[in-house]
Amino acid sequence: MLKILFSKLKESLISVLPVTAIVLILSFTPLLSLTVTETVAFAVSAVFLILGIGLFNLGADLAMTPMGEHVGSGLTKSKKLIVLISVCFLMGLLITVAEPDLSVLAEQVKDIMPGEGEVSRWILIITVGLGVGIFLVIAILKIVFRKTLSALLMFFYLLLFALCAVAALPETGKSELFPLSFDSGGVTTGPITVPFIMALGVGIATTIGGKDSKENSFGLIALCSIGPVIAVMALSLTTKGSLDVYDTEQYSIAVSKIGWVILENIKDVGLALGLIVVFFGILQFTILKLPKQKIIQIIIGIVYTFVGLIIFLTAVKVGFMPIGYKIGRQLADNEVLLVIFGFVLGLVVVLAEPAIHVLNKQVEDITGGGVKKIEMLIALCLAVGVSIALSLIRMIFKFSILYYLIPGYLISLGLSFFVPKLYTAIAFDSGGVASGPLTSSFILPLAIGACVALNGGSDLVFSDAFGVVAMVAMTPLITIQVLGFKAVTSAKVRSKIMMKRILSADDEQIIYFK
Repeated sequence: MLKILFSKLKESLISVLPVTAIVLILSFTPLLSLTVTETVAFAVSAVFLILGIGLFNLGADLAMTPMGEHVGSGLTKSKKLIVLISVCFLMGLLITVAEPDLSVLAEQVKDIMPGEGEVSRWILIITVGLGVGIFLVIAILKIVFRKTLSALLMFFYLLLFALCAVAALPETGKSELFPLSFDSGGVTTGPITVPFIMALGVGIATTIGGKDSKENSFGLIALCSIGPVIAVMALSLTTKGSLDVYDTEQYSIAVSKIGWVILENIKDVGLALGLIVVFFGILQFTILKLPKQKIIQIIIGIVYTFVGLIIFLTAVKVGFMPIGYKIGRQLADNEVLLVIFGFVLGLVVVLAEPAIHVLNKQVEDITGGGVKKIEMLIALCLAVGVSIALSLIRMIFKFSILYYLIPGYLISLGLSFFVPKLYTAIAFDSGGVASGPLTSSFILPLAIGACVALNGGSDLVFSDAFGVVAMVAMTPLITIQVLGFKAVTSAKVRSKIMMKRILSADDEQIIYFK
């Protein structure tokens, strides 16, 4: 176990080190001015972030992934569709409630949600969870009835943009919250949701079998990313307060309050994981009946996940969110530099997303090495770098995020008709996975800081700064499918060259058998 833990810590070190190094190097230049307290807080937070991600990744391997596979295969073998659907809905809701990056986003926007204090934060979290639960059921039905993913994506995205048109009408006046709605879809698919939902898909698709079992293993994340967008868009019609005021005090360094931050994280993570454990325990005694050794492994994994999430969220709130906000404010003085820095940061921030490594490993395993981990990683890095740069450009020139999202999704859906279905499913899953905890806890505060500095206040934060997570979730859809298109084209070219060589071969070299 210790050997595996050290391996996970090594992976998380390699992931977090580039972002940390860039920020610390920048702090020694005139471009960024950090106090000694801020620099130390960020460096210490980076160390704890490495520890948190390493523990969490080990916990995901021991608990979340096996839980998803056993729930998927066990319920499918029972051949009770109603039970399968009901359990998947509840698990989708509970897993989403435990998602750390959703908690980070909810904390940043709770002031405009219905209710008061913590109630406001939980209203957003539960709304997003319901959206995930409903669309997870749709994804499961897609596997069971062997429906085409691209057709479902086309239908739901067209429906989504139709809702955008309705929400943009003068009577509703909530178009400023489009970016937040799309961001909700991006943050939903994070380090807890991805291992469980992907493993659930693998378990169901493998049990059902069929020639499209590989394709059916993917696509669940893609569909589960749509539900929260629709749910939050509906919730936005009930928002309270002024959208022209945004609380930036939450981005102050919280070293003095670290004890309260840890206690709050213990309470939130304990409640979220506790619900999952109780529900899984009920399934174990009624349907699954897994052996004792497997249950012990899952319990150990839950403990690692619990400790890792507490350390991760504490590091994020104490060091990464405040420093991201301050970097955005200071770099906004030079707009060109801000865009370049956003692009470079996007190239490396993907490496620190735990769910990326889970996805890449599963993709390489299921495709039998047909899609290499390194190819996926390079494509995702470029996609996220471009998406952050484009988001900052939008902020500078102040235009609607729909000018990006509508053409982007139309291109993505159009490509789905020209590449193998497996690549389409992988691409749409990659989009949800790329927008993980560091995107909502570091990139989003950076964008908010830049927006406040550029506008001299927080009046345009909701319309201009939010949306960066949505962009990070969209661009991989194009790059991964382009990767698939390249693979298909290369295979056809090789086939033609081989056929040409066969046809042009010298007849004397051909051996005839009588």
